[in-house]
Amino acid sequence: MEKLFKLKENGTNVKTELIAGLSTFMTMAYIIILNPNLLTGFGADGGQSLWNAVFLATALSSAIGTFCMAFLANKPFAMAPGMGLNSFFAVVVTNIVAITGMTYIESFQAALSIILVEGLIFIVLSVFKIREKIVQAIPLGIRLGIAPAIGIMLLNIGLGSNAGVYDANGQAHYMLKDFFGNLTPSLTQDALGGTEYKRMVLYVITAFLGLFIIIALAHKKITGSVLIGMIAASVIYWAGQAIFLGEDPFAKLKDASWMPPFGDMADLTLFKFNFEGLLEIGWLSAILMIVTFCMIDMFDTIGTLVGTASRANMIDEEGNMPKMKEALLSDSIGTTVGACTGTSTVTTFVESAAGVEVGGRTGLTALTTAVLFAACMFISPITQIIPAPATSAALIYVGVIMLAGLKKIDFDDMTQMLPVALMLIAMPISGSIGHGIGLGLIGYTFIMVLTGKAKKVSLLTYVLSLLFIVKFFLVV
Repeated sequence: MEKLFKLKENGTNVKTELIAGLSTFMTMAYIIILNPNLLTGFGADGGQSLWNAVFLATALSSAIGTFCMAFLANKPFAMAPGMGLNSFFAVVVTNIVAITGMTYIESFQAALSIILVEGLIFIVLSVFKIREKIVQAIPLGIRLGIAPAIGIMLLNIGLGSNAGVYDANGQAHYMLKDFFGNLTPSLTQDALGGTEYKRMVLYVITAFLGLFIIIALAHKKITGSVLIGMIAASVIYWAGQAIFLGEDPFAKLKDASWMPPFGDMADLTLFKFNFEGLLEIGWLSAILMIVTFCMIDMFDTIGTLVGTASRANMIDEEGNMPKMKEALLSDSIGTTVGACTGTSTVTTFVESAAGVEVGGRTGLTALTTAVLFAACMFISPITQIIPAPATSAALIYVGVIMLAGLKKIDFDDMTQMLPVALMLIAMPISGSIGHGIGLGLIGYTFIMVLTGKAKKVSLLTYVLSLLFIVKFFLVV
């Protein structure tokens, strides 16, 4: 392990790395179930067989992409089909159905063709270090601001969309918006009804008790504080679920299937590309779709890598991360594998920050997470009993910690302050790291030009800003 991952050189050990990998996995295990839900309309579009195929593709692509991150880049980052990108993929599939009249599965296979092309493009760009040059073109102030902006985004996820319950009509109600957003508890209670209101209260109690446990343990410098806090929060929720909701916390385990659905994946998604169907939407539309996916994925990945690496002190004074090429190549391989097996774009997950906060510093953290993703092919029911508020506690804590990066920003320099302020607002609102960086780049470029510093802006920064302007106003 020492020779392979250089643990001593990175100031870590096997125990810390294993705990970090497990912590990362627990904060992002939700993707195993949520991704097939989003891509198949909770099993409605394409039926249970497509859901099974996407579920298996999610586990496989996450494991393989993260394995690559472990061995090629020796970084503690994990990968999985990206949130936001999967929702966009589902919209694209629906649009292809509407335009061409093909079935959902045929349209799904056409959309997989887009992801394959994207992955192959990124492999080429990564090998020739073009993606690395794009990272270096991002001004230092923006790169320093990515970590705290991601922190705000994690806070928003932890307090909002990650901890939501559904009423009798299937309407989502989120902890931050519906519980804390209403002036009186009665408004939330009326909207949710008795049982679901109790569930929302249990969510709030669980998340904050888990958060306080994590903070207390971290203050005492106890190894694995985030993981221990998540486990404690899970126990609290399970107890509340049994006592106050009258539900069996482990009911999903009783009738669960433990065998991977390899047959469904082989029949529906494994190397099932439909290029002819894709071209039925027109060459221009197909190209625009590919470009859009590439831009969103590129800057989501860049932002996550730079932001999380910054928190782990893995970047130099110029804001560059060693082995960035290998990390980006791993991401590209993950996306290509995802396309071949049957899921949307695979990207580096911001939840990797949970493992970094525990002390993960090498590829052994990523390897641990990858093994757990691979195991999910056989033990997926266990991931379904991890309660959302338990992971929310970890996300809130990590989000707060990442705000410390703001002290590196020169707030007397408007060329730094404005782009960072825009990212702090844009990332949580849009739910996209890439969109936040894009708005920051546009803001930086305009303020540099308006203050007479146009010559200090690199040509590539101008090009990137222009591309984002085109995307925001013409392609969205």
